[in-house]
Amino acid sequence: MFQRHSEHAVVIEGLTKHFGKTAALSGIDLAVERGTVYGLLGPNGAGKTTAVRILATLLQPDAGRAWVDGFDVLQQPAAVRGRIGLAGQYAAVDEMLTGRANLEMIGRLYRMTGKQARARAVELLEQFGLTDAAGRAVKTYSGGMRRRLDLAASIVATPPVLFLDEPTTGLDPRSRADMWDLLKAMVSGGTTVLLTTQYLDEADQLAGRIAVIDHGRVVAEGTPAQLKESLGGGRIDVVVRDSERLSDSARLVQLNGVEPLIEPALRRITIQIDDGAGALVEIVRRLDAAGIAIDDIALRRPTLDDVFLQLTGSSINADDALDAERAPEAIGAAR
Repeated sequence: MFQRHSEHAVVIEGLTKHFGKTAALSGIDLAVERGTVYGLLGPNGAGKTTAVRILATLLQPDAGRAWVDGFDVLQQPAAVRGRIGLAGQYAAVDEMLTGRANLEMIGRLYRMTGKQARARAVELLEQFGLTDAAGRAVKTYSGGMRRRLDLAASIVATPPVLFLDEPTTGLDPRSRADMWDLLKAMVSGGTTVLLTTQYLDEADQLAGRIAVIDHGRVVAEGTPAQLKESLGGGRIDVVVRDSERLSDSARLVQLNGVEPLIEPALRRITIQIDDGAGALVEIVRRLDAAGIAIDDIALRRPTLDDVFLQLTGSSINADDALDAERAPEAIGAAR
């Protein structure tokens, strides 16, 4: 048993993976503290799912090493599989079986006795709000119910480390919020979660630390607050009542030599600032002195959306072929 990195549940060192001539991972390094949620953000094709599949022993890297709960992913794959749960974007449960039967079957695959598997299934069905639907075939479940069952299936054996690959994709806002509460409760109980997500608000809510991956490389890493602070003070949006006064307004509100952004169709001026409160007061004072009426003015702090766009130059939902390897059968294979 590899005992180094004892304070970390997951460690990645120089992980590299190519698909043909395309580099999915180009030597990434990560360390995930125990009992935390660590978020992986990146456009589709950035390498997030490739990293998760390597950690889950579903894929061999070309170079580099990784450890999960102290065990080497390459040298001790069976030990790693015994310590992880995996829930992917696609539900990996049997639609023809009932919710209860799915969980009992997975318990037996983990070599639980019949009694133990039944007891664990009852416990999880209650925890995930599926008791009333326990006896129904999964094919009758809603998308949110299937997602909850899939997450329940991934923790039948109470793994210390849980990999979640876009677990709330396609869920309605209420179901997503319920899933967040469940994950927070699991982490409070000591579970470590490595989460990939296309929802920046999800990473902001759940993750203690975040790595932004682009083209197989980690381009930024830190707490959500640190990543947002890296962009500076934020911006002020001003909506001018008279569109003919836009140019005058832009000249008046120029601060620190930074040229404001003018959006004529919206009658809006955006000013990048360092001192939010002080700049807001100064802008209002200047416009008022010039007799320029405004319909709206707001101070916008940097968001993870701003961070992501600044770092990658694209939307998090930008299409890319690389993450096509995220196949249902591959996600289910770790069970």
